[in-house]
Amino acid sequence: MAEDPQNQPPAPEAPALAEEVVVGVVPDAPQATETLAAGKELPPPPEAAGEDGPKGAEAEAGAEEKIVKASRFASFKEETNVVGELPEAQRKALDELKRLVREALSKREFSAQPSQPPPKEGEKKGEDKEEAKASAEEPPKPEAEVVAEVQPPAPAEEAEAVVIVEEVVEKVTTVEEDGAKTVEAIKETIVEVSTTAFAAKTEEEVAPAAAVESKEEAEPVAEPEEVFIWGVPLLGNDERSDVILLKFLRARDFKVKESFDMIKSTVRWRREFGVDALVEEDLGTDYDKAVFMHGIDREGHPVCYNVYGEFQDKELYQKAFGDEEKRKKFLKWRIQFLERSLRKLDMRPSGVSTVVQVIDLKNSPGLLRRELRQTTGQALHILQDNYPEFVAKQVFINVPWWYLAYNRMISPFLTQRTKSKFVFASPSRTAETLFKYIAPEQVPAQYGGLSMEAEQEFTAAEPATGVTIKPASKHTVEFPVTETCLLVWEAKVVGCDVSYGAEFVPSTEGSYTVIVQKTRKITPADEPIICGRFKAGEPGKVVLTVDNQSSRRKTLLYRSKTKDCSEDQCPC
Repeated sequence: MAEDPQNQPPAPEAPALAEEVVVGVVPDAPQATETLAAGKELPPPPEAAGEDGPKGAEAEAGAEEKIVKASRFASFKEETNVVGELPEAQRKALDELKRLVREALSKREFSAQPSQPPPKEGEKKGEDKEEAKASAEEPPKPEAEVVAEVQPPAPAEEAEAVVIVEEVVEKVTTVEEDGAKTVEAIKETIVEVSTTAFAAKTEEEVAPAAAVESKEEAEPVAEPEEVFIWGVPLLGNDERSDVILLKFLRARDFKVKESFDMIKSTVRWRREFGVDALVEEDLGTDYDKAVFMHGIDREGHPVCYNVYGEFQDKELYQKAFGDEEKRKKFLKWRIQFLERSLRKLDMRPSGVSTVVQVIDLKNSPGLLRRELRQTTGQALHILQDNYPEFVAKQVFINVPWWYLAYNRMISPFLTQRTKSKFVFASPSRTAETLFKYIAPEQVPAQYGGLSMEAEQEFTAAEPATGVTIKPASKHTVEFPVTETCLLVWEAKVVGCDVSYGAEFVPSTEGSYTVIVQKTRKITPADEPIICGRFKAGEPGKVVLTVDNQSSRRKTLLYRSKTKDCSEDQCPC
């Protein structure tokens, strides 16, 4: 039974069909034609085909946000540098940073001069969208106009194109009689036009493309550059490289792009400042008492002492901050000191790659000295931008009241990670605070410890014992002697203002007690460490007596050892 032509759906308009085919068919004409014949829509272009890009970016941003939150709000604890022990998100960030550094080294970007920043991505996309919108809003030409354009004479190539357009219009009008043939005719016409255009375009681009390829083959491939920071290659087979990259990542909360920018900025600053050559310069020893390294803390970190009170010396102050040239020289000396210290660190993943800073504010000139404040600000800016994550702890000692007030004022502007590294101690609690982080035998004698620059009977590897003496009380320490030997000891009372004496009490009945050191008052003006020795000819014990008649408790440090009687030399 024949179908009623009136009940058949109306045929689509020719211009709409032709427009869809021309826009979407050029890359793959047969597939697009079949899609149109089946009444389906063309697949979206690759840029809009999927949402993996945005979703992937959101996933990375979410992971990065978790890392940032963990770094900011968790109480500070020095993290591991062993890659296998890192959280997965941090390992991915490290791998991504290594990829960026590798590409930059291959392109020699670290040695290249900084160029003008490219136009922002948002502005570029905005221009593209405006152009696309303008072309989309342009109304299609009516069918009559298309036919009218065929009439004027034109060159041979244009005439051929016009004939094709006319053929399309003519065949669409016969769609009711033979719809399948009409679609096939349109297919052939479009393929012919696309093939012709593609062939013409290919012939025009073949020669330039071949020339570019031959030029690239002729140019020699540049060797990747090598960049070293603190004596460690930035990337390579050296396991210390991962430690360096992790420092930059932690300084930027594991934000890879910001960490990479910080690395490039640091490399550029080091080259401009001439750091590598500066390390070998001789800048004198005028400031050795103001900044010096001494001992290690209980976890093995080297300890750096910064003694601001040294600048109360007017001559030293003028030498360091008298004019702009002197301030620049002092800043160079400070950077040189830091560079030499950092190059002695163990940058291996299992090594100690950070230091402990002790800042002594006793008799500090304070913030009213403009020259000191200005130079300190410059140094702080350089350290923050170019020396990331090298401080494990900052211990402020002999802190005056005005500095505590100043710190409370700036505290809201500091991150939790930074604040968790700060420790403050008033003058009365300086030694006690230092002993919490640094063993007494590693603390300089001027801060209540047992370590001295001069030759000592004891070494830093020989531990000391500490006891607290209550106010208005006596405390005795006994060193037993079981055979003929030479007994040596060291003792120190933090805060002084006590009486001290030593005697030998033999074990044999009827023997006499021997006064080794008469009881005397110990004041801050006396020797920083009490040294003693006694050659015992019989068994017994040496008894030290410390009498604290003050109203404050005192800390007594002591250690002892025995030697052969032939070893009678003692530097005490």
